Amino acid sequence: MRVLTFLHSFEHGGVERIALRLVRQWRASGVDAPLFLGRTDGAMRHDAGEGLAFETPPRVPASVAFWETLWMIWQLPRVVRQLRPDVLFCAGNTYVVVAVALKIILGRQCPAILAKMSNDLERRDAPWWIRKPYHLWLRIQARFLDHVVGMAAPMADDIRSLLAIPDTMISVIPNPALTDDLILRLRSLSRTPMEAPFTGRRFVFVGRLTRQKNLGLMLRAFASAGRWGDTLTLFGDGPDRAKLQKLAVDLGIDDAVDFRGYVSEPAVLLPQFDIFLLSSDYEGVPGVVLEALAAGLPIIATDCSSSMAPLLQHGALGTLIRTGDGAAFARAIAAARPGMQSRALSLAQARRFTLEQAARSYLDAMSKLQPVHLA
Repeated sequence: MRVLTFLHSFEHGGVERIALRLVRQWRASGVDAPLFLGRTDGAMRHDAGEGLAFETPPRVPASVAFWETLWMIWQLPRVVRQLRPDVLFCAGNTYVVVAVALKIILGRQCPAILAKMSNDLERRDAPWWIRKPYHLWLRIQARFLDHVVGMAAPMADDIRSLLAIPDTMISVIPNPALTDDLILRLRSLSRTPMEAPFTGRRFVFVGRLTRQKNLGLMLRAFASAGRWGDTLTLFGDGPDRAKLQKLAVDLGIDDAVDFRGYVSEPAVLLPQFDIFLLSSDYEGVPGVVLEALAAGLPIIATDCSSSMAPLLQHGALGTLIRTGDGAAFARAIAAARPGMQSRALSLAQARRFTLEQAARSYLDAMSKLQPVHLA
C-alpha cells in the first residue's frame, strides 16, 4: 500500500508535526509513504522533518506562501498521477479543501482519501453567520471523502452529525502527539511538585501565537491573578507575537512574561515548569495538552472542543474554563498550585495517545479502503 501525505510546508504547527511523525513511523514499519510539500521553508525541516525524503514542485521566483492552498491544488494532481498512491492522507481540517478539489479534478481516478479532523467542528466560538456556512461546508466536503478520523469519541459524534456520514466511514484514533520514548523521557525529567510561595509559580504555554489561541485573554488573566514572583513562559512564534509583547508591556507584566520563540522540542522543557495554560477559542485534541499530561503538569484550559472534558477526565486532570471567560481564567490562575492532580492518572491518560499505536490504527483503516488504479 502506498500512502501519500501532502503538506503546505515545514512551517510549525501541530497538524504538520504529527503528519511528519506519522510518515516517519510508517516508513520505519516498511510502508511506502511518500511525502509532498508545496514549499520547502519552515522551522520543522530541521527537527520533525529532519532526514525525511519528500517531493516538491520546481522552485518559482516568487513566494507561494500567501496562496499556498491554490498552489497545492494546482500542483498535487500531477504528483498523484506520477506517484499513483493507493490512499491520500489529509492531515487536518485545513487541507480538506485541497482533497475536495483533487476529487473534482481527478474524478474516478482519484485515490481514496482518509481525512483527519484536527479541529473542533462545532465552532461554538464563532457567530452564527460564520458557523452556519461552515457546517454547510462540512456536509459538502463529506461527499468527497472516503473515510474520516476523529481524535476522540466526542469528535466522532460531531463528525457523524455534522458531516452526516455513516459509522462505517468513521474511525476514532487518539491524537498521536506522544511516543513511548518521549513519555519515559518526560517522566525521568519530572520532579516532585513543590509549593513555591516565595519564588513564585512557573506557568507555561506552547503553541503558535495566533488569534485562535486567544493569548490576550491569558495575558490579562495572568496580569490580574498572578502573584509576586510568578512567571509565564510562552514557547512558539506566529503573526501575533509583536502585538502580544506590546500587550504584556501595557499590562505591566513584561518583566514576568518570557516570549521564547520557536524551539524544536518544547515538550522536554515542560518539566521545568509548574502549571500549563491553554486559552484557545477552538482546538481538536491539543497535542500540547497531551505533552503536559505526560510531564505531570496541572492544566488550566478553555473548553475549546467537545473532546476537552473527557480528555481532562471532567476536571480530574485539569481545570476547564468556558471559552472566552477571562474572569474565570484569572480565578483558576489565582487558585492554581503545583501538584494539583494525580500524576499517575495523568500518565495513564497520556499513554493512550502514542504514535506507535496510532500509526498502526491509521494503516488498518486505510487497508479497508478501495484502491483506485490511475490510468
